[in-house]
Amino acid sequence: MKITIIYDNTAFRNDLQADWGFSALVEGENVPAILFDAGGNGKILLGNMEKLGIDPSSIDEVFISHSHFDHIGGLSDFLNTNKKAKIYVPPSFRGLKGREVIVITQPTKIHENIFSTGELEGIEQSLGVKTDKGIVIITGCSHPHMGTILNTARQFGKIFGIIGGLHGFRDIALFRDLELLCPVHCTQHKAELKRLYPEKYSEGGAGKVIEM
Repeated sequence: MKITIIYDNTAFRNDLQADWGFSALVEGENVPAILFDAGGNGKILLGNMEKLGIDPSSIDEVFISHSHFDHIGGLSDFLNTNKKAKIYVPPSFRGLKGREVIVITQPTKIHENIFSTGELEGIEQSLGVKTDKGIVIITGCSHPHMGTILNTARQFGKIFGIIGGLHGFRDIALFRDLELLCPVHCTQHKAELKRLYPEKYSEGGAGKVIEM
């Protein structure tokens, strides 16, 4: 399984453009290519994709965590280049017409190794990816309480790590049993996470690739 960060506040690769927002591509054997969120600007999203060698038309599905602009601002431009992608959204997201849109309300298995937590606390869903090492959770901003996200995801198996925006989350002890932490985008306490969990911490940024 491979997760490529396409869009982030920082750039892991110097040739990519950083901007406020988040998007990542999930790829693996026997699973469709899934675009998680679409960043805040379509020109930046597609430009970073081109430099990463990602063909937008090759992406099979789109997973939207929540409706804030920094996660959906690039969606329209992406969909103009991709006419086939199935789109998974939480109930709080509205506005897409003429596409195959699936609204996810509850924890749901999407594919054999892919699941959604369902919309939690009325605002956001997270994506779960099963790997040989355990489940990796991908979050947009973690607006729901992290304990709620983790507990919901655990019904699908043991959690190995988390990649995504962690907002102002401070109950850092909840991460003690995880083996991978890659905080991006809106995370306010990256320095503290890195200090407390240096062996688990992985820098994010546009262009970062995590393989498991």
